[in-house]
Order: sequence, then C-alpha cells, then structure tokens
Amino acid sequence: MKAVFTFLFILGLTIFLSAQKVDYKSNIISVDGNKIGKVEVQKQNFGLTKNFNLYSMNGEKLVIAVLSTEFEGDKNDNTTMYYRFTFLPTNQVGIFKLSTLGMEKGFVNLIGKGGVVDGNTLNEAKVTELIASKGVSPRAAVNYTLVSRNKNWPIELKQDKSIEQGEKIGFFMSTGNRGGQDSYEFFVPSGVLVAKVSFAGGNNAQNFELFSAKDNVRKVVAIPQKDKMGSISTVDPNSLTLKRIAVWLVENGYL
Repeated sequence: MKAVFTFLFILGLTIFLSAQKVDYKSNIISVDGNKIGKVEVQKQNFGLTKNFNLYSMNGEKLVIAVLSTEFEGDKNDNTTMYYRFTFLPTNQVGIFKLSTLGMEKGFVNLIGKGGVVDGNTLNEAKVTELIASKGVSPRAAVNYTLVSRNKNWPIELKQDKSIEQGEKIGFFMSTGNRGGQDSYEFFVPSGVLVAKVSFAGGNNAQNFELFSAKDNVRKVVAIPQKDKMGSISTVDPNSLTLKRIAVWLVENGYL
C-alpha cells in the first residue's frame, strides 16, 4: 500500500511540474513566465465572432485561426464553433473547436498548452501532435439554393442530361452499373451534388436507394408506378425511372 501511495505521489508531482502555466495579458501569451507570442483579434459579425492571428515576439506571423462556416454544427454540442488553424511556418492545417463564450481564451490555451511556439517559429512535431490530439474532423455542410420555378410545369429530361421544369433545375449523370444496380448522381445547375441513387430493374424498378448529401440521409424509397409521366426522353436507357426519381426529388425539396 505504501508503494502505491508513493507511486501516486510521484505521478502527481510529475504532472504538477510538467503542467504549463499559460498567462494572457495585453494580447501577449506567456507560458511559465516566458512570452511566446502576440495575438491579433479581428472581430466579425459586430463582435459576435472573432478571428485570430498569432505573431512571434519578433513580429513573424505564425498562426491564422478563422471561423469555419463550411462545417455542420455538432448537434450534441451548441457551445462550441469550428475554427480552421493554419500554421504558416510548417504549412499545416487543423480544425479545432473553440467555446462560443470564450473563443479568445480557447485560442490562447490551445497555443500555449500545445507548446507549438519555438522561439520565432513553430515546432512542426508539436503542431502535428496538437492536430492529432485536439483536432476534429467535422462533416462538411452541403448548402444549395433550389431554382425558383413554376412547379405546375412538367418535369422533363433533356438530351444533354439536364432536368427542366419550365427552366433548367438540375442535371444528372450515370456513375455505372455494379452488382446489377444502376447508379446515378443528381446535381443542381451550379454543380452541387444533390443525391446519389441506385436501383435494379431498369425502367421497371420498384424502389431506389437514396443518399442525400444535404441532410446525410441514406434510405430506400418506393417508386410510384401509376403516376403519369407524360413524354419520356430517350436520353438514357433508364429514362422512365430517372424521371420518376427526379419528380420525387422535386416533391421532397431536394431538386
């Protein structure tokens, strides 16, 4: 038992001695009393959000940290935001979470406790370690605007693989056949991916597998067989099923 207490005491003492004290005054970061860099704060959105630049004490720009809006927010955590850190001397990039209530403090602690500053430059190994231990890999958000159109117009597939409803609202392309399943991708006119679909049975397909890039949904959807499709393009061997899928995508707000 005595040996256990001795071990725990030594472990606690080691942790205490190795812990770095990070101070932040007048935009200067100090670690264990040593000044390591100066922070430039750039207020955005009337001060609701902030971006940061870190300079060495000699004025060399070392780190750029900007709010990343291209990522989906964490549905289980509404207290943080994603920031993209660019470590200029080492040409490394990492995504980190910073608290919405303490963005500046979060930035300072990541830099100070990470030990990435080495004199007037950065320690590449420490940067790699920081990204590996504290970095995150959020899923990119897919945002797009649907084409404004009169939805009373019929949906048509054109020879150039465009999809029209009075005007061009998107396009599709084949991605091949695998295991008896034909696969296609649908896009809005700007080129943003709307959905990936696959089905078996050609123009007699009863259902299709859908992956929606917008809301990260993957499911099997039944294809209505009795709906009147009007004139059917010959642009693709599966034109009838593709038109039925395009109609479904429009009716459900994907296209």
